Amino acid sequence: MGGVVRGRDGAGPGSAAEEMVAEARKALFVMFGFMAAVWALQVVNWLGDYQLDREFGLVPHDMSRLPGILVAPFLHFGWSHIEANSGPLFVFGFLAAYRGVVRFLWLTLLVATTSGLAVWIFQDTNTLGVGASGVIFGYFGYVVLRGLFDRRLTDTLIGVVMAASFAYLVTVAVPGTPGVSWLAHLGGLVGGMAGAYLLRDGRRPSAAPVTVEKPGAPDSSRAELHRELRDSGLL
Repeated sequence: MGGVVRGRDGAGPGSAAEEMVAEARKALFVMFGFMAAVWALQVVNWLGDYQLDREFGLVPHDMSRLPGILVAPFLHFGWSHIEANSGPLFVFGFLAAYRGVVRFLWLTLLVATTSGLAVWIFQDTNTLGVGASGVIFGYFGYVVLRGLFDRRLTDTLIGVVMAASFAYLVTVAVPGTPGVSWLAHLGGLVGGMAGAYLLRDGRRPSAAPVTVEKPGAPDSSRAELHRELRDSGLL
């Protein structure tokens, strides 16, 4: 009777929802591991009287401290500092990671670099910078724009909700907040927005073939076999 329409992979109607759940579960595990590593580093830093901050913190215009760009985002000045960053880092990191772990790692490298370079190039020389806030702003920018470049309705809606709910964060990426490196925030935000384009999903959904069987119509393979037997004289 009536035919069933399916994609080439034979996926049923529930496959898209199952894929989203699987991606979310993987992102959750990734962020738990990520946060555990950041907090473990904080414990080591605290036990060493924050020697890691002094050794790997970002010092602008100092070539010897340039590698600190990749280390400083995961160090903090104290417990209140890491506590303030942990919630936003987990939330925005989870939303950034749930479309793929490899993409998330590339994004983290990108926003850590753009945030750190903004500080290293433009910040006053007599400063020491550490903290994950630049990376948080990078994840935020990425999440807001990702859906537009990937052309995914779900991600676009998430981006709209995040932009509406956390638009106030952008005010911290402009000069004027004492004791806060607005350059780190701005650099991370720009890197995250660029990452939404650079790491966009190149795959586009293709139209699945549609098969419609008419009632009473012979199956094509059976008709072909019938024709071959007739041509050979067996029918």
